Amino acid sequence: MSPESPTAPVLSPRQVALILFALAMGGFAIGTSEFVVMGLISEIARSFGVNEPQVGHVISAYALGVVMGAPTLAILGNRLSRRSLLLCLMGFYALGNLASALAPGYFTLMGARFIAGLPHGAYFGIAALVAARITPPEQRGAAVGRVMLGLAISLLVGNPLATWMGQTFGWRWAFGLVTLLAMATVFMTMRVLPRGMNAPRPDALRELRDFNRKPVWLALGIGAIGFAGMFCVFSYLTPTLVHVTGVRESFVPFGLVAFGIGGILGTLGGGWMFDRYQFRAVPMLLVWSIVVLLVFPFAAKSPWTVLPAVLAVGTMGALATVLQAHLMDVAREAQTLAAASNHSAFNFANALGPWLGGMAITAGYGWTSTGVVGAATALCGLLIYAWARADLRRTEAAALEDAA
Repeated sequence: MSPESPTAPVLSPRQVALILFALAMGGFAIGTSEFVVMGLISEIARSFGVNEPQVGHVISAYALGVVMGAPTLAILGNRLSRRSLLLCLMGFYALGNLASALAPGYFTLMGARFIAGLPHGAYFGIAALVAARITPPEQRGAAVGRVMLGLAISLLVGNPLATWMGQTFGWRWAFGLVTLLAMATVFMTMRVLPRGMNAPRPDALRELRDFNRKPVWLALGIGAIGFAGMFCVFSYLTPTLVHVTGVRESFVPFGLVAFGIGGILGTLGGGWMFDRYQFRAVPMLLVWSIVVLLVFPFAAKSPWTVLPAVLAVGTMGALATVLQAHLMDVAREAQTLAAASNHSAFNFANALGPWLGGMAITAGYGWTSTGVVGAATALCGLLIYAWARADLRRTEAAALEDAA
């Protein structure tokens, strides 16, 4: 177990299952909202009279909200119980998505998406810590994976449903759906999550001191850079399917379903890989990512090969679960801040990927250039892992010398 929790609460298996389900429901709402712009990128562009790469900036605005909000809200909420903080964060998320649904213009939508992104990372970070606290130590990876499963299932069910609603009734309805999902999460969490889920919390200065260490920053760096490739491809999946694969926009939900299936497989596989391989699972996933992203430009040319390729891109989400669990081992007393900041890192990747992909597309390299750009970012993540692994070995060697 993480060093913050000397004793775990005693809960029945049914209670644990209901708590994990409630936490995953919040992940489902967040995942539906986070990725819905990618499925409705053409509709939003037409609505506001802008081009599709410009709508990519709306995606980046949300991601930057996560980057800034995750550590900030984790620190500001340090005095709240985890139950209260989860309820506040999801309530805030509902309001941010309601504002997105009512946005009258392009720049207003961008601002609303930034606001909606603020509670994203802190919610997942606190949810992961609660999940780890109510399960045995050897099952931490699997428990975190179950919380993240809500995010993966949103790609399979929530995002295609919201995309269909947006294409059929207008894109604003998609954010209205997310608002309802977020409010349902608030009510279910109030009902199933008992009070007293807290562990001893360090003061803010102690948490910041333990957070500001090389193993933590290197783990966050792997996510921030190495994960950008998935978002680079997925952000422009709709125009890639239409302009490269040559299918109609009505085919797009099938691509989202394929990505969602890959996300579920990746999330479950990531939890299993961490419990089995610990930090060594990271390079396996990054090498897999490089291969998948380099194959994508070729596979995108045919409807028969693009769906398996999109599914494979979705499996890259395993990296999120592995790094989330790894941070619990290296963060010492900065558990809350590190857990929340993991989602800052991944949403930095969510901002970086569309930006780099948009630059390549605007420069004339075509929609499928996102695969090559994404592979380059995964390679950079692999180099950061090598740095982190070497630093870990030096630390372990120094500890052995001191013990001798």
